[in-house]
Amino acid sequence: MAKLGLFDAKVPRYTSYPTAPQFGTGVGPDVYTDWIHRIPENGTVSLYVHVPFCRRLCWFCACRTQGTQNDAPVRAYLETLKAELALLKQHLPSGITLSRLHWGGGTPTLLDPDMMQQLADAIFDVAPLGRDAEFSVEIDPNEIDAARLDALAAAGLTRASIGVQDFDDEIQQTIGRIQGYDITRDAVEMIRARGIASLNADILFGLPHQTQARMTESVQKLLSLVPDRVALYGYAHVPWMAKRQQLIPSDALPTPQERLALFETARKLFLWDGYAEIGIDHFASHQDGLTIAQKTGRLRRNFQGYTDDTSQVLIGVGASSISRFPQGFAQNAPATSAHTAKIRAGQFSVCRGHAFHGEDRMRARMIESLMCDFRIDMDEITSRFAITRPALQQMFDAADRAFPGILSMTPDSLVIPPASRAMTRIIARAFDAYDLSKAGHSSAI
Repeated sequence: MAKLGLFDAKVPRYTSYPTAPQFGTGVGPDVYTDWIHRIPENGTVSLYVHVPFCRRLCWFCACRTQGTQNDAPVRAYLETLKAELALLKQHLPSGITLSRLHWGGGTPTLLDPDMMQQLADAIFDVAPLGRDAEFSVEIDPNEIDAARLDALAAAGLTRASIGVQDFDDEIQQTIGRIQGYDITRDAVEMIRARGIASLNADILFGLPHQTQARMTESVQKLLSLVPDRVALYGYAHVPWMAKRQQLIPSDALPTPQERLALFETARKLFLWDGYAEIGIDHFASHQDGLTIAQKTGRLRRNFQGYTDDTSQVLIGVGASSISRFPQGFAQNAPATSAHTAKIRAGQFSVCRGHAFHGEDRMRARMIESLMCDFRIDMDEITSRFAITRPALQQMFDAADRAFPGILSMTPDSLVIPPASRAMTRIIARAFDAYDLSKAGHSSAI
């Protein structure tokens, strides 16, 4: 697999197709508004709310965030969110309910209890949570307390998501993220004490100074918190995109071969502890929705990773947020100032995106199938899209030639066997029709 690029290829994470670097300026407020109007009445949508502020900027993070030491810019931004939600309400068809609600960032728990209540009220004035809906929030253990958790619980929080990254002191110092095990455990205990039953956790491999022994210790500490769902992400070192990553010494990063060993170390620990393996980088308890979705063929992939959400529409609110519609993708202005200016002028701030055309939907489904199920079913693709079996077989054969000895072919499907799943993103790239040469994607491992 090394000869096929496992240790040196730069490929997308395929949380969307086409990927965000392919977005252009052809999608603006008018197109976005039209797509909103096309949502069926009494339907369901998912809603993502982006809060781009942090008390401190972690050096490893490549997200669109900004630091603040006081609440003034946060309160001003909250007013922008409320105005954007009110604008959305004007255009959203009647009877809409939320299948998923997620607050991400940044640090959403930077909001004080009053601001949390205001934001929740503004959201539910647009659309209420539907039956069996999930409401999740990214929680920073360094930036949470009883009052804020009380406010979230009162708003209906059902799932908490905590970023761990790594519990090792030296690694935390090197990546600019100080978060000890004790403060993380205390946050988890406060969350569960309020009846919030579901817990997600993120942990990274490929960090500076990470070794298999340190990875083992961090994973075991995480397992002691009994998360329902874990995302095991590879650290993407992209200092040309995220300037703060220049503070991280590149000579302390593990090699691609060492990254793979770190991943396998963590993976085995999660499996030994009884978690189900979900896609390429998630693990979940056997009662978790992701595990059930995987078993029933309903697992999907979106900008937050793997999901069991079946809604066809995801609306992103806030600066830089991306929305997904059956017609395509739309992204808000990335800069908070530009986004705020548009919203205050009574306009959506959408400035780029992609309207699906040609084979986009078909290739998106094929890539999602590989990322979720490690197989492409010929009957599904030919029944849903305008392609014949011989034409699809030609695509399968081309992939098989590109990855000799890697794939498994049956009369009805193309399959990535378990031994080859480290190659999944690279194999998915073979079904990507867009030029990826200038996108600056992260390592395949």
